Amino acid sequence: MDKLPVVVARMWGLDPGPRRGPRPGLTLDLVAAAAIGIADAEGLAGVRMGSVAAALGVSTMSLYGYVASKDELLIAMADAAAPDPPEPGDLTWRDYLTAWTRANRDFLAAHPWLLEIAPLTPPTGPRALRWLDRALSVVTGAGLTAGEAINVATTLSAYAVSSATLLVAMTGTVAETGPEGLAGYTALLGRLVGPGGYPGLAAALESGAFGAASDWVEDADFTFGLTLLLDGIEALITRREENTS
Repeated sequence: MDKLPVVVARMWGLDPGPRRGPRPGLTLDLVAAAAIGIADAEGLAGVRMGSVAAALGVSTMSLYGYVASKDELLIAMADAAAPDPPEPGDLTWRDYLTAWTRANRDFLAAHPWLLEIAPLTPPTGPRALRWLDRALSVVTGAGLTAGEAINVATTLSAYAVSSATLLVAMTGTVAETGPEGLAGYTALLGRLVGPGGYPGLAAALESGAFGAASDWVEDADFTFGLTLLLDGIEALITRREENTS
């Protein structure tokens, strides 16, 4: 059996032993927390092995006992930044997936740098996999197969990522280039598109559909899209029940 990647083993407490002499008192959690603090303040561009070491007051070489590269550091950061998922409790599958997807979106939007690495770092840590586990348990409990449940979870995760990306962009919290917030984006579109080549988009602009900022940055558009997805999941569950009755 192949060995686990060292950073994954450390996230799970399956410590394979020290590498390059870890510094006493330093842990992977502390390294990840320092890197997250830098990413929250400066973006991923500010996260370097040297900057993380400086934040911790240690030498750069000390970090290599915990992460062998920036890629390993990103894996640890992505897991450490994830809060615990909502617990199903007595919620229906639909209410739970609503809460699950909204909470997923919210913690991604709270750490915009996660949006850059989410597609590149499949969940391998205990926190991230706990999110997947809870969704799978609820969906299979509603009558779908494990394969279908995985597809549901990945679809809702992708929706959370796209919704968080839009939320961050429209509130102007990340981009230093391009239009500033929703108003700037709407003004830019108004200068670029017309009814000749983009009749649908031009009509939407004319109707003011892009002007309801509260819909973009609060829950109206998010809830509309999530409802469409949940309606599709409900239709699939209903078909499964009909086929087994």
